Amino acid sequence: MAKKRYALYISRALAHKFDLVAQQRHGSKSAMLEEALRLSLEPQKVPGAEEVLVRRLDELHKVVGTVNRDVAIVTETLALFVRYFLTITPPLPQSEQEPARLLGRERFQVFVAQVGRRLATDHRLVSEVLETIASNNPDLFATAADDAPLRGRTAGNGGGAHPDLAAKADPADTQEDIDHG
Repeated sequence: MAKKRYALYISRALAHKFDLVAQQRHGSKSAMLEEALRLSLEPQKVPGAEEVLVRRLDELHKVVGTVNRDVAIVTETLALFVRYFLTITPPLPQSEQEPARLLGRERFQVFVAQVGRRLATDHRLVSEVLETIASNNPDLFATAADDAPLRGRTAGNGGGAHPDLAAKADPADTQEDIDHG
């Protein structure tokens, strides 16, 4: 194989390192440079790396799907709670506002403690709710997925929540959970 000659310029510091490595390896500088260029210009594939990356990307895709579902559930739950709270809570007379604030602070402390306990464990309320729905009405999830193309998924419904799910919830259950902590 015929070789082509090149005149290259490199910094003095790099040239010094290059000379030291060539002396340690007892090889020619041309062979070292050719090997370094080949590795740089034609990187070798690591056997099995693509399969590992594809498998990991699939796992990440599933995790992101679960996170998206959970965020949609939390967003819808919060929005429904705020709407429910704002529509049923009458304004208080001035004389009752301070006692209501005190009670609100106490209830908020209980709420924060409950959130802290839940976060300290791996058991989440979203999972509990989904398990309850799955055991009481397993067709709900299939219906939501089957109806999605007909209903048209939009950014507003999170792309996965069943629009009729909110209508089936009993607001009294939510209030009872809050009252009993």
